[in-house]
Amino acid sequence: MKLAIVTIAVTLAAAPAYSQSTAEKTGVNSLVGAAPNTQDFVNEAASSDMFEIESSKLALQRGNDQTKKFAQQMIDDHQKTTNELKDLVNSGKVKATLPTEMSSSQKKMLARLQKMQGNDFVKRYDADQRSAHANAVDLFKRYGNGGEDASLKTWAANTRPKLEQHLQMAKELPK
Repeated sequence: MKLAIVTIAVTLAAAPAYSQSTAEKTGVNSLVGAAPNTQDFVNEAASSDMFEIESSKLALQRGNDQTKKFAQQMIDDHQKTTNELKDLVNSGKVKATLPTEMSSSQKKMLARLQKMQGNDFVKRYDADQRSAHANAVDLFKRYGNGGEDASLKTWAANTRPKLEQHLQMAKELPK
């Protein structure tokens, strides 16, 4: 009986946080333009950087000249944003924890890329970059406009123009 009560209490206590994460994971927040909670934003931003860096390392090996140039810029810029986000969290300015790995969907995208070579790789990488950057611009816009943590909100708003530039660059890659 005590176990059942404890289980119910823990489930109820976690429900609000879980529902916020579910709204972000399912895209509901994006559809209605709602800002994610701070932990969701940190998770999404950090895992997005991880995917950008790892997929771009592959592109340096497997891409054409245009893709390699783009990939090197993605590595440089996303390592910078990774370090900035780590500094905000590790300094205690932002109350969140950093994820240690990318999301399962990003892992699947990376695994798919790892199996490809040549033109197939370039097309998939380029398409993934357009999609990933469109999602990142949306995420940073929503948090920059309505996020709960002031320092993270400022960082998101200041970082968004670079992500918009990345999206434009990705759109200019061959399809």
